[in-house]
Amino acid sequence: MDITVYRASPIAREHRTMPAATYNLGRSLQARSPNGIAFVPIRSMQVLAILDAEEFVFLDSEHKCWAMLAWVSFQTHARTALDQPVAFESVSYEDTAAEAMRRLPREFQLALQALSAKQRIDGPAKVLHFNAKRRGQSQPDPNHEG
Repeated sequence: MDITVYRASPIAREHRTMPAATYNLGRSLQARSPNGIAFVPIRSMQVLAILDAEEFVFLDSEHKCWAMLAWVSFQTHARTALDQPVAFESVSYEDTAAEAMRRLPREFQLALQALSAKQRIDGPAKVLHFNAKRRGQSQPDPNHEG
């Protein structure tokens, strides 16, 4: 899927933190994507989140290809454990962004969980066969069939 995203000049910037579970799940979904970009519909808010290696961008359904909000500058290096929150910068491009930020953290987490539950990991499963010695038996001869 190709989506062109336009941005107006930023109207506000705010330093925030994101729970580790939200950040880690977003990155997990993004990593599973064949092109490194995850599209997360937040149906309850009529918002589409686009997750890539650099940022999480949020588009509302009213202004389809214009960024309403972006979460950037993730400070993952400041964490000493994967369960610690991640600091980031929230950049607003539309007047509606401030109102959206009141609900977005919770609704985004719920949307990530819903999408994660629907997605399956692609790729064939492999069964590994190991020759194991049973108690009281000698190791099977790999050159002997049977």
